[in-house]
Amino acid sequence: MLSRILSGLMTAGTPAVAHEDLLKLHQNKGCTVVDVREADEYARGHIPGAINQPLSRFDPAHVPRTGRVVLICQAGGRSAAALKRMSAAGRQDVQHYPAGMAGWRAARGPVES
Repeated sequence: MLSRILSGLMTAGTPAVAHEDLLKLHQNKGCTVVDVREADEYARGHIPGAINQPLSRFDPAHVPRTGRVVLICQAGGRSAAALKRMSAAGRQDVQHYPAGMAGWRAARGPVES
């Protein structure tokens, strides 16, 4: 069911990543996860190894250029906004996870505090 919801959120032309793909990328260290939630939200639980860069202070110049980047927030809105900023800065190596941490937790993805 979650896969159907996520695939409905991923429209043509939207650089979104599905749960299964993000899980594989994370397990294989194939991406840098950037969590754009505020620091207190991040502290309550995040994807292991994720970097916290809150949207309120988000600067695309501070996002690592070490390969593929996946943006995440709580429910997809802030990561989509950060994605727009990244695109405006010319970054094409970025996707976002539209289900956010709520979807990640619901799908039992690993979380650390």
